[in-house]
Amino acid sequence: MTKPHILQIGSYPDWDQAPLDAAFICHRYFEAVDKTAFLAKVGPDVRAIATRGDLGAGRAIIDACPRLEMISVYGVGYDAVDMAACRARGIAVTNTPDVLSEDCADLGVAMMLCASRGMVGAEAWARNGSWATKGGYPLQRRVWGKRAGILGLGRIGIEVAKRLQGFGMDIAYSARHEKETPGDWAYIADPVALAARSDFLFVTLSASADTRHIVGQAVIAALGPQGMLINISRAGNIDELALLDALETGALGLAALDVFEGEPAINPRFLALRNVLLQPHHASGTFETRQAMGQLVRDNLSAHFAGQALLTPVV
Repeated sequence: MTKPHILQIGSYPDWDQAPLDAAFICHRYFEAVDKTAFLAKVGPDVRAIATRGDLGAGRAIIDACPRLEMISVYGVGYDAVDMAACRARGIAVTNTPDVLSEDCADLGVAMMLCASRGMVGAEAWARNGSWATKGGYPLQRRVWGKRAGILGLGRIGIEVAKRLQGFGMDIAYSARHEKETPGDWAYIADPVALAARSDFLFVTLSASADTRHIVGQAVIAALGPQGMLINISRAGNIDELALLDALETGALGLAALDVFEGEPAINPRFLALRNVLLQPHHASGTFETRQAMGQLVRDNLSAHFAGQALLTPVV
């Protein structure tokens, strides 16, 4: 039986690439020098696209594949996929939720602890001799018992909140509607009101046109000079320029960010700030989770071509 042709938008680890090559005929878009010519040549044969959340699949790529049946995304975010084009043509889209939720929550909580306790600066203080010559490190901010807000109580948001319970934190959340929760968590529909009652605001909602810059000047001002913003969702959910202004003036106390507009290029204004913790978009970056994500990408592709129900469809 002839193996299905798939268009591979970006690279995968070797442990994913080998089984992908074994099951499918992979056309590596990311290796093509002349991508337009490459698509013109292989596009007519392509029945599925394997991509990553940061790369997605735009309309030009989708249009170049007239036999395209599905797109399998390596990652939970699929905002870089032209969903309107997929819906118009009845193209299925899958992602890899659940398998990365707990790792993302772990990093979000670690970022909160690291930034609030000044651990990066304290480590340097111990290494460079400042401890011996200048004395103890400057006092930092407590975490336990504080008020936490979760903006977007989906899979990752719930895991963050469950972890924060261990710190005895007062937890509230915003979502499209009130939900049953594992703890006594307050529902606050308005993001500005949520920020106003939070010492730590976690952004964990999925990205869409409706959520773009949902964390803007009003939310940031409500969080205030003693507040901390932690983003482990998508960069577009935050107005970066408003955030930078607030961090530079002290209108916001701290930020911890795993995602950025235009990444991996980061706005150089971030690099001059001491009140922001920067991470290289690696919330799901453990061996175990990345292997599970790759498996789910392949399982969705295999299910589709076997005529079976998709495991994690988003459309």
